[in-house]
Formats: sequence, C-alpha cells, structure tokens
Amino acid sequence: MELQQMRYVVAVIEEGGFTRAAARCHVTQSALSHQIAALEREIGTRLFARTSRAVRVTEAGEAFAAHAREALLAADRAREEAASAAGEVRGTLRMGVIPTVTAVDVPAVLGRFRAEHPHVRVELRMGNSDEMVPAVRAGALDVALLGLRDGLVPEGVASRVLAREALVAVLSGGHPLASREILSLADLADAVFADFPSGTSGREQSDHAFASAGIARDVAFEAGTADHLRGLAAAGLAVTLLPPGVVPMDDRAIAAVPVSDGPVRAEHVAWDARAPRAAARALLPLIV
Repeated sequence: MELQQMRYVVAVIEEGGFTRAAARCHVTQSALSHQIAALEREIGTRLFARTSRAVRVTEAGEAFAAHAREALLAADRAREEAASAAGEVRGTLRMGVIPTVTAVDVPAVLGRFRAEHPHVRVELRMGNSDEMVPAVRAGALDVALLGLRDGLVPEGVASRVLAREALVAVLSGGHPLASREILSLADLADAVFADFPSGTSGREQSDHAFASAGIARDVAFEAGTADHLRGLAAAGLAVTLLPPGVVPMDDRAIAAVPVSDGPVRAEHVAWDARAPRAAARALLPLIV
C-alpha cells in the first residue's frame, strides 16, 4: 500500500468523484481509477460503490479514509519537520478565514509569509467558524481566523482572541431609524431582519443577544455573505447586524447605527493544540 494511493482515495471522497480527484492530483482519471482498484484488490474490499452516474463511498471506504488522512498528515509532518530541523520551512499551509474578518489584513500577512518562506505552498479557504474549528481539530486546516459570540471559546484547539467589536445595525438610508445616533434592541423589535443562515456562528451572535433581551425578532431573509445582507438592507427590505469593519462608511444607500445592548463579536485565531505544523508555527507570530 502506497501513500499516493491513500491520497487518491481521500481526493475522491473530498472532491465527490474520480474526474475532479484526478484533476486535483494531476493524473489521468484512468491512472487514478487503476490505482484505487489495485488498492481495493490488495485490502480485499470495495472502497467505492460505482455506477454509471455517481460514485458513493462505502462504509469500508470511510473507515479507510479516516486512517489514511492520519497517515498522510504524519508523512507530511515528517518531511516538514526534517526540513525545519535544517532551518527551512516547507510543505503546505492550509488557512481558513471567515469572510467578515477585520482583525487581520489577510493578504498582507500572507504576502509577508510568502516572502519569508517561499518554499511553502499557501492554500486559503473561506468558510464559517462552525466548519473551520472541526477542520483544525482534524488537521485539514493549520490555522483559522474565526468570529464567535464574545465569551465563547473554540473547543479542542488552541486559540487567542485578536479583537472584539460590537455589531452595528445596518439600515437603508431612508429608514426612519437611520438618523438616530444610537439604538437599542427594543428599537428594532418590529423590524424585519436579514441575517446569516440559522445555526451558524454568525447568526448565533444576534440570536443570543435578542434572546437574552427577551425580544423575539422576524428573520425573513438569510444570506451567506455580508455583501448580500448589506444589499437587502440598502433595498429597504430588512435590517441587519454586522461588524462595523465590513460596512462601507461612504455608502449613502445605507446607515450604520451603534446598538447599545447589541451583540459583540470576538475574532480568534485558532490552531492545532497538540502538534502545530512547521508552517503554522511560522505564520502565527505574523498574526498574534
């Protein structure tokens, strides 16, 4: 059994098919299929159930992939630690970032990192905090920039708070409350809201604040990006609560008003608490 065969299995699962997995691994689909078939013969069981239209991972395949990921991570770390012992950082840095990050200038930090460590491949993934914390725990991400309700701590990872900021109410420029200097949650009790999808950490910040105040609210619109939420507010369709750093101050179509008892977001950097990879150890001083 070879490490490359393990990489192929993991790629098929993560990419959802042989064609995209082959492209990711820079091999032909026939070569990848041949290697996986050879591996299945070697271990005596099917890892994938194949049809003419789809590929489904079997229970055996899921079990194999879990251990394959650990083996691949260990092999990568062995190579990277050997290079690090020789004074050089190599390998891949996998970084996750929430779309509304404001505490870190991500392009500037990664530009400086690349200049200091030119042999490291940098991969950046945008997502929400709920997805990225498990990814850091599993070793799929090395470092993640998160946004959580103030007071929460990401579990199972090492982390540090980078900044805290109170969310502001974003309304259309013509909204009756747009000219106010400050608002309270009670002032917004009758408003129709736009927010991040239910169950995400971005949504939980506002949900918790309103629940703590004993105020029910009407969330009629859900969107995955701050841009879409601002657009709904600008169109006069809804009110939303966002970090001030993602609200343009020169956009006359909207108004951003502080909320005295509104939600507070904390931005964290998180990394593997057990054995951070050399690339992660090199990046963290540039962030914290």
